[in-house]
Amino acid sequence: MTMAPSQTLPHFADAKSFRAFRFDPSQWLPIALDIARGHGLDIASPHVFATGTNLVVGLGDRLILKIFPPLLRTQFVSERGSLMQLNGRLDLPIPEIVAEGERDGWPYLVITLLSGTLGSEVWPHLPETQKQRVLRQIGETIASVQRAPLGPLAGLEPRWDAFMRAQMRGCRDRHTRLGLAPKFLAGLDDLLRDAARLIPMDAPPVILIGEYIPENFLLASRDDQWSLAGLFDFGDVRAGWRDYDLLGPSAFMSAGRPGRVRSLLEGFGYANPDFALKRRLMALMLLHHASDLNSHICIEGWQDKANDLVELQELIWGE
Repeated sequence: MTMAPSQTLPHFADAKSFRAFRFDPSQWLPIALDIARGHGLDIASPHVFATGTNLVVGLGDRLILKIFPPLLRTQFVSERGSLMQLNGRLDLPIPEIVAEGERDGWPYLVITLLSGTLGSEVWPHLPETQKQRVLRQIGETIASVQRAPLGPLAGLEPRWDAFMRAQMRGCRDRHTRLGLAPKFLAGLDDLLRDAARLIPMDAPPVILIGEYIPENFLLASRDDQWSLAGLFDFGDVRAGWRDYDLLGPSAFMSAGRPGRVRSLLEGFGYANPDFALKRRLMALMLLHHASDLNSHICIEGWQDKANDLVELQELIWGE
């Protein structure tokens, strides 16, 4: 009897080669199904998720297997720690860990599949009043997550002060490379000087998800009213200053509309944002780990509507 060759997950030295591997499920799906089989899980109708960072496959209609390459092990640590720490502490559903393990140095999680419709599919079509409603719920959810104790997540690296200082050092080079207009680059030095004063470096940290964006939450409709129905993807969690998590919905969803901005900030616990808050948010938006203003600010023609960073912060968060 001839034994079939063993299936092993390869080692990748860089993200580009891993992405090429991920985009070809024929190379890894049999291994994923073997992992699932080893846990006694249903593999009759697997569904490969084409988007995302890691290898993700749906198992039936209730479970998801996420496999993390060794070069993204920090995402596994973040996701696992967050799901364990937040389990039972939120009113909003999040995935639960069903199984975990490691294959060829690649850690993996089996988690529950949440019900609902992906936010990015629904958000563009919601009436304005419902967009405000959802943004208020997002603000409330951010605050709820941040009330949870940090637990082991307090040990995530880099620490907030080191992360912020590294972002400040690389800020000008980053945004020059990404093509931010010179009129905005001209105000960076002033903004970074203010940031060092406005962004708390040693305040008690909270859990930061990092990306409260439509691709990472689920919505559900009842009586034609859409509401937040689930939150997932905790691979970029860090510990730090609370305002950092307002940036995703501010950039991708609020669109500079006062009603939306007010709903988000009031849900979070802020009323009537003053200049200092808007200045701090503008600085944090430029310092965010995924910051790219040209791609992320969803206000049509914003480059022509503001002449500098002060006018831009008023455009995004002004009343």
